[in-house]
Amino acid sequence: MSEKEPSPREKIVAGAADMLGRRGLNATSIRETAKHAGAPLGSTYHYFPDGKAQLAAEAVRYAGGRVAAGLERALRQGPVAGLGAYLDLWRTIIVDGDYRVGCPVLAVAIEEPGSGERPAALDAAAEAFDTWQSLLAASLREHRTPPEQAAQLAALTVAAVEGAVAMCRAQRSTAALDAVDAQLHALLRTATGEGAAG
Repeated sequence: MSEKEPSPREKIVAGAADMLGRRGLNATSIRETAKHAGAPLGSTYHYFPDGKAQLAAEAVRYAGGRVAAGLERALRQGPVAGLGAYLDLWRTIIVDGDYRVGCPVLAVAIEEPGSGERPAALDAAAEAFDTWQSLLAASLREHRTPPEQAAQLAALTVAAVEGAVAMCRAQRSTAALDAVDAQLHALLRTATGEGAAG
């Protein structure tokens, strides 16, 4: 069964997520996002009447949801397989994007907000990180890892992978991700009793 064609609105959100991963929040404009998504500027404002703030928040939720869906599928095989899929996803994004694409969730999380208010995109980023950690922690608990250790390993995994993605972009190499991969796999195998297999 083939996936349905995304709606114009969905294309704009996906385009915004890609732009955030490439340029960050402050350097991403509505006009450039519309052009990147192949959408008329007027329709972008029609779908997102609150402008850039609304679009950025939805783009972060979209990106976070896509990673969460892939992670959830992979974790059905256990936390070690889930980690492998999570790392493979980022490795593919980094290499296929010629080291120009990073994580839109991280991009929003590290930028200084443009106004005095906490932007909705930052709340969406926090939700995405929480979701990824919760999925990993639940899988670890299901595979004999004590709850506190599971929560800590999940936080370590998300933080290490996100940091490695940023390093890979800067260094134009997957070396940081490869190093994180090796160490996290060792930790998760020990925590779950999978030994050296996986």
